Amino acid sequence: MAPWQQRDKLWCLEPAGRPRGLIEFIGGSYLAASPQLSYRRLLEALAAQGWRVHAWSYVPGFDHQAQANQAWRLFRLSRAGDGALLESAAAARLPVLRLGHSLGCKLHLLAPDGGRRNAALVALSFNNFSAERSVPLLAELGQQLRFRSEFSPSPEQTLSQISATYLQPHNLLVRFSRDGIDQSSRLLGVLKARPGDDSTLLELPGDHLTPASGGLRKQVLGAWADDPARQRGMERLVGQISSWSESRAPWRGPQLKAPSVQWFQGAWP
Repeated sequence: MAPWQQRDKLWCLEPAGRPRGLIEFIGGSYLAASPQLSYRRLLEALAAQGWRVHAWSYVPGFDHQAQANQAWRLFRLSRAGDGALLESAAAARLPVLRLGHSLGCKLHLLAPDGGRRNAALVALSFNNFSAERSVPLLAELGQQLRFRSEFSPSPEQTLSQISATYLQPHNLLVRFSRDGIDQSSRLLGVLKARPGDDSTLLELPGDHLTPASGGLRKQVLGAWADDPARQRGMERLVGQISSWSESRAPWRGPQLKAPSVQWFQGAWP
């Protein structure tokens, strides 16, 4: 496996051999500022399974639609400019899997292409709370100083937009058994209400931070200091993602009808 490389705001990781596909990853909350560190164990395990990884580095704000647009444009530009990905016609047909954790799931779901330019989405610990619940201090300051103090779109607007404009039928939602802030069940209901949907909910042991692990103790102190349970949990998660993606090969299935209403004018570059 090649070392991490930074390209603009993307951290990129190449597998050792011919890639099985490309993962476009968006992390959650402030963990996503350095995804190559905070999600290192997950992303390197995926690369070891043959996935090329592009992970977006960002700091969350209140305008989630703008950040979703920004991430989508950056991933698209990186894909178009990646000569290695387009070496041959076969390579050009490699599946693109969108992977998100917590807020990262929401940003993928708000992508201006409605999920059409990828093969599937894996959403880990989907979270769609209001700003007041997510960052109560910032929400309070926003009200006092008269700046935006609610996410845009709001939680209810987000679900409405997903229902109306999200077109990807293949979605794996992963909920962890001790995650008290997971909202995957509500998202699943919205997705399943669409005709031709092929979404699945999977529950695994763990909590909201299970996908986030840098393996710091192992890096500093050696393998003896690592937590075997966390390592096994990460291997289980990566195995589930890879096996689910293989079960959907060659990524063909029912396609959802494009909506008649265009949301958020100007979202396309």
